[in-house]
This record gives sequence, structure tokens and C-alpha cells, in this order.
Amino acid sequence: MLWKGRRQSSNIEDRRGGGMPGGRIGGGGPIRLPIGRGAGGGGLSGIIILVVLFFALRACGIDPLQILAGGGIGGGQQIGFEQQGNSQVTDEEAQFVSVVLAETEDVWNGIFQAEGQEYSEPRLVLFTNQIQSACGYASSASGPFYCPGDRKVYIDLGFFRELAQKFKASGDFAQAYVIAHEVGHHVQNLIGLLPEFNRQRQSMSQVEANRMSTRVELQADCFAGIWAHYTAQKGLLEQGDIEEALNAANQIGDDTLQKRTQGYVVPESFNHGTSKQRMTWFANGLRNGRLEDCDTFNNPV
Repeated sequence: MLWKGRRQSSNIEDRRGGGMPGGRIGGGGPIRLPIGRGAGGGGLSGIIILVVLFFALRACGIDPLQILAGGGIGGGQQIGFEQQGNSQVTDEEAQFVSVVLAETEDVWNGIFQAEGQEYSEPRLVLFTNQIQSACGYASSASGPFYCPGDRKVYIDLGFFRELAQKFKASGDFAQAYVIAHEVGHHVQNLIGLLPEFNRQRQSMSQVEANRMSTRVELQADCFAGIWAHYTAQKGLLEQGDIEEALNAANQIGDDTLQKRTQGYVVPESFNHGTSKQRMTWFANGLRNGRLEDCDTFNNPV
């Protein structure tokens, strides 16, 4: 990816070195990339209605983003760290993350503005070891995650080395895909899908919740594909970049992860989607860059 020399985001909080050894992992709903929370079929109709209502309100000139402004999984108040951080990162790895975040800002600001809406940009927190978010304590071992409670993406940059070495998904655009996926969850939060999912999963069985989570995660993959579509239009992609992203999606599919870690798969426990599903939905967003191609709730996945 041709990223050097491009704008860096001002929405970076560099808290590396401030990790908390020990401590409890808990909280109310961080959305993680490789290991996720559940989702399920029982509440599907409610989320479909929500999606339809969102676009209907928008067509009538009503801003649903304002209506939903306070929503989020986990809710609660953020405690611990202050709302500040060093936004001027200097090492190359962090600069890359900052540029990718800036590129997602450009794409989603443009998409929301085209629909007469304002995009509320997420912040991205760099950390090491463990950190406290509005969703509770989180460990770097869990991978990157998005916390709807404070609308922030959290990443320990050591994950990218693990992605290359353990998951065999190397390359800068594999890393960019991870960031764009988590930003996709932020978009879902803004339009109310994540708050509704959180509400409905309280009454779902674990199997039902896993099924719904898969649809949520696959849509975030599709949103990452939309970002890749517009990034390609800017001429920022190099040969092999798309293959890197597709390989990353393949390597972190539920079936591939389970085969790697335990030697067999348990389909009813899938909560992010199979390798094939993840690659397919990323490609759906990439193809035309259209939101309507990312409807994982009205279409077979």
C-alpha cells in the first residue's frame, strides 16, 4: 500500500507502555476481530426492521444518527485513563496505522456526507499488554477490538506480528484490513445495529447469538471491502494488496482457526464466519463500494 507521506489521523491515542499487567478481563461487549462475541437467528427480524427504519428515516430528512447518538454495546462510563493521548506517533508501524485510520475517515466521511449525514470519527488507541476501556479490561492476547461504549478501536501493534507469524497473513494491507474491519464495527454502531444486537442477544441462546454475531462480523468485513474499493480508486494499492487482505480473511475464519488450534470444527460455535464467508463478504464490498451490497441480514451468508 502506498501510504508514506499521506495524512495521518489526529484521532490516535498512543498509550503504549501504559498497559496493566494482571487484572481482570471483562466488560460489556468489545467487538473483536479474531475471537468474538455471539450473535443469532432468533432476533434477525428485529435487526432487519432497524436497518429498514434507518434508511426510511433518512429518506424523510430525519437524522437517525442523532436519535441513536447515545447507543452502544456495553454502555457504562469509562474509568481509569483520561481522555487524552499522544496523537503524534513517530515510529513507522504506528504511523502506518495512523494513515490507514485517516483513509477510513476520508471514505466514511464521504459516504455519510453523500447521504446527508455527518460521520462521527472513532478514535484509535495503541496499547501494550492490557488496557481499560468502557467495555472493561482488555488483553492484547484477545486481538484488536472495537468498544461501542467509548467508540474507540484498540490495537496492540504486536498483533500484526502475530498475524504474520502465527496466522500466516503478512503484508501491510492485511494489517489495513484488520483496522478497516474494526472501523466497520464503528459504522454499525453509528447506525444503531450494534446497540440493537446487544439488546436482542440478551434473550438469545448461545447458538442463536453466534449466528447473529456471524452476520454482524461479515458485514464489518464487507464494510472493510468498501473502504478497500475507494482506496483502490485513489491509486494507493500495490500489486498483491487485495490478495493480502483476502488471505488475512481466510486465515482468521472460524473454521480455519478451529482446525489450527484444536484439529476439528464446531460450526454452532462460529461467531465470525468461515474463511469462505469472510473472503466472500470482503469481496462483496470491494466490488462496487456500495452499502446495499453489505446486507448480511436479508441475504444468505
